[in-house]
Amino acid sequence: MSDLLTLGFDAGLPPLPECHERAWARHAIGILNGDAHRSADTHLVKPDFAGLKGISVYFKDESTHPTGSLKHRLARSLFLYGICNGRIRQGTTLVEASSGSTAVSEAYFARLLGLRFIAVMPRSTSRQKVDEITRFGGESHFVDHAGAVYAAAAQIADETQGYYLDQFTYAERATDWRGNNNIADSIFRQMEDEESPVPEWVVMSAGTGGTAATLGRYIRYRNLGTRLCVVDVEGSAFYDAWRLNDREVTAPGSRIEGIGRPRVEPSFVPGVIDHMMVVPDAASIAAMHVLSERLYRRVGGSTGTNFFGLCCIASAMMREGRKGSLVSLICDSGERYSATYYNPDWLAEQKIDIAPWRQMIERLID
Repeated sequence: MSDLLTLGFDAGLPPLPECHERAWARHAIGILNGDAHRSADTHLVKPDFAGLKGISVYFKDESTHPTGSLKHRLARSLFLYGICNGRIRQGTTLVEASSGSTAVSEAYFARLLGLRFIAVMPRSTSRQKVDEITRFGGESHFVDHAGAVYAAAAQIADETQGYYLDQFTYAERATDWRGNNNIADSIFRQMEDEESPVPEWVVMSAGTGGTAATLGRYIRYRNLGTRLCVVDVEGSAFYDAWRLNDREVTAPGSRIEGIGRPRVEPSFVPGVIDHMMVVPDAASIAAMHVLSERLYRRVGGSTGTNFFGLCCIASAMMREGRKGSLVSLICDSGERYSATYYNPDWLAEQKIDIAPWRQMIERLID
């Protein structure tokens, strides 16, 4: 005690540690913020469908991100979440369970930070996505069934002493749903000068459930009259979980890459959803083809699901004599699916006949 009084506060103190990990974290966050600042906001596309009288349709085009999909936003948020929680550090091996698009975006960010990245995916994932992961320096580990990705990713993370990014758990919490230029904030700002600035419905499919959670929470936070419709696909557990209020529901898994899950993911938040419907795979793929022709460029299967759900909502609105705007998303480019959804031979092998659904959609929108 007397030494402290004599020598002051420095008595007996060892040299303060240098925070090398904090220095790396600051550097990494600067890189991620730089990517965000270089990326202009995505367009809100307004195609004209003559058959939808009194209804304006908008698509938030997320395919224009540097990694080509909506998952670019999620991947950046997951990296920031991991770094700010002290889980991602210099030299950390990163592992993800994915159906492809999230892994492409995460491989991109891992390369920016100089980190090893391993994607665990079903063997059925499109070759184009696998090639993109490789091009960004990522590695791929394949499992036979979609439901096996979780355990395999956790095991690889444990064996490599790495970090499991786990989009299916953290998607709903890694994004600031109240604003901060998230996708919901961006959509409603871009709608401000439109004839019907507050959409009647936002229509969105679910993969992790994180984007739907962000949209639903933001709508409530801003006290908007917009309702959220989540469209599900064949082989997915989400719709039954919402309908039955049962998170233990399981399902075989989806043929529409990026959406639908064999289990109810932790990031799926049923309480923010106003309505759900199930879209047949043939209808999703038909809608994808029709919308691609109207936009003069290819969109992916999940966008087809979104579009078909939007058509259902539009049809109901016209039947009830209601007008207004509808918003949905272009989740990714269709070029990733040239060997599957745009390939007549693949459709025949899968026994998917899109012709009747095409005719139904075209009768409505034309």
